Amino acid sequence: MISSVLVANRGEIACRVFRTCARLGITTVAVYSDADTGALHARSADAAVRLPGTAPSDTYLRGDLLVEAALAAGADAVHPGYGFLSENAGFARAVLDAGLVWIGPPPGAIDAMASKTRAKELMAASGVPLLAPVAPDRATEADLPLLLKAAAGGGGRGMRVVRDLAALPGELAAATAEAHAAFGDGEVFAEPYVERGRHVEVQVMADAHGTVWALGTRDCSLQRRHQKVVEEAPAPGLDDALRATLYDAAVAAARAVDYRGAGTVEFLVSAGGSPYFLEMNTRLQVEHPVTEAVFGIDLVALQLRVAEGGALPPGPPLPSGHAVEARLYAEDPSRDWQPQAGPLHALSVTEAPGLRLDSGYAAGDVVGVHYDPMLAKVIAHAPTRAEAVRMLAHALERARVHGPVTNRELLVRSLRHPDFAAGRLDTGFYDRHLGELTKASPDPSRGALAALAAALADAAARQAAGTPAARLGGWRNLPSRAQVKTYRTEPGGEDHEIRYRSTRDGFTAEGFPDVRAHDVRADHVTLETGGVLRHFRVAAHPGGRVYVDTSTGGSHTLTALPRFPDPATRTAPGSLLAPMPGTVVRVAEGLTEGARVTAGQPLLWLEAMKMEHRVRAPASGTLTALHAAPGHQVEVGALLAVVQAEEAAEEPQEEQQP
Repeated sequence: MISSVLVANRGEIACRVFRTCARLGITTVAVYSDADTGALHARSADAAVRLPGTAPSDTYLRGDLLVEAALAAGADAVHPGYGFLSENAGFARAVLDAGLVWIGPPPGAIDAMASKTRAKELMAASGVPLLAPVAPDRATEADLPLLLKAAAGGGGRGMRVVRDLAALPGELAAATAEAHAAFGDGEVFAEPYVERGRHVEVQVMADAHGTVWALGTRDCSLQRRHQKVVEEAPAPGLDDALRATLYDAAVAAARAVDYRGAGTVEFLVSAGGSPYFLEMNTRLQVEHPVTEAVFGIDLVALQLRVAEGGALPPGPPLPSGHAVEARLYAEDPSRDWQPQAGPLHALSVTEAPGLRLDSGYAAGDVVGVHYDPMLAKVIAHAPTRAEAVRMLAHALERARVHGPVTNRELLVRSLRHPDFAAGRLDTGFYDRHLGELTKASPDPSRGALAALAAALADAAARQAAGTPAARLGGWRNLPSRAQVKTYRTEPGGEDHEIRYRSTRDGFTAEGFPDVRAHDVRADHVTLETGGVLRHFRVAAHPGGRVYVDTSTGGSHTLTALPRFPDPATRTAPGSLLAPMPGTVVRVAEGLTEGARVTAGQPLLWLEAMKMEHRVRAPASGTLTALHAAPGHQVEVGALLAVVQAEEAAEEPQEEQQP
């Protein structure tokens, strides 16, 4: 029997495994890098072992250090989570050679499926349908579009869509470099890119006694940068024949490699309903909670049972209802999915039957730049798909998420989009709809009311504190000027100037003739608009950042602007500022001060959160200053360069490149 488990991972998946272990009476051990000192997963375990350094290559990808940590902490088993070394057969063998239990499939099964090219050959021999590979050096126009994929690993890294044959060599080189950096293996292959295909997968669970379960289907078609955003089970709209084909192929894939434990067989389903094998993930998937919800099981507990040599029942439990999961990322979808960093002041979802929150962060944590920007997963389970989708959208809309910009609004709008509601799903969803899903709210009054609530809450806080400013701004016996507060919405940059007075009868505001303030406190404001009472929860933080959550759904992030801006904070026209903390990894060849540049020309590249950001010239003109060089660490807002434009300077542009 396993008594102590080290999770060779971090963040959300480590916390999730710890929860099951604690329920089963198993001691837990975490590992943490220097960047994760004090992180939630390190705090949640019974013991934690430091991995010196911050880069994954020095920490979570060092199998030797992970085995040493397990032995030092007295663990007798290792759970790899997902990502990092979870599909590394060498690491699995090292764990077993050290006398530890490996909570995963046999190393031989990992080896067989580790290379997507070798896996496809194996599946072809087993009769599993798949797309024929295309040799990149022999590709023709007739083969386009092509999808380049890293043979090792996943998560969208090392993946490129090629629609122009002339671009193939450059994209192949870029995909190879990215794959090598992410997985230590630069092998890349090409296959036909299926337009409007659906990403459908089958969860399998197998034991050492010959039992293999096919635990239904999942649809993971809503993706950005080839990474999943919304997943659901079962996959909607599949007929019985297609489901049977997918189940049979998944079971055949598992039996072909003598699989044990939890795994996922992924397929691409064409618009015409033809399925093609993509790969087998020999680990637990990020989206496993939707399968757990539908089948009423704990996949981590089953992994532990199988690792201990236990047998599965002859057949899986019957499924019930529908589950949908949304991944909450610290990123700005309106700026090409740019990852965000900074302190996380609040993260909570209202508890309700059928709702689940899996997170690697808690209020007070800091979202760093070293790892994936996923904050949490929110899962809803209900009797029908429509009910589950409605529940999840409602929960996300009313969640308290205070800190870096997130994709929360995008998730809510995606779940309520007519195509998603109708089950019209494919991997090009965001390519077609991102603009409409990220455009500003058509009702600007929502932001104005949030700014009014923030201003009144600020006044109430100052009055409660009894500061001189509060006394001057409070009620007087003589008419007085209106108090003025200006807030800028984030992101978007729309300014709201609020003018209000504190009178004998309470607060009044100019420009809001149909609004009355009913209850004004430092953290809560109730406004009557059109005869309806609406409640606003207000949280102010140092630096002027204010978060306003509304009772009718929706959240607003505001920045209080100073009445008299500091001239020292102004930047010259044409200034290129770092959009987030990161490392300068490249400067355009031959770029020096005095060089002539053109609008949109890439000048330098920043790397943060496993992504590369291309910083472009804001306008055509002359580069008058260059403050960045490869290897430089920069903070958000740092001045990188200045371009003196031929005409009035425009705002800098940043482009994110997967």
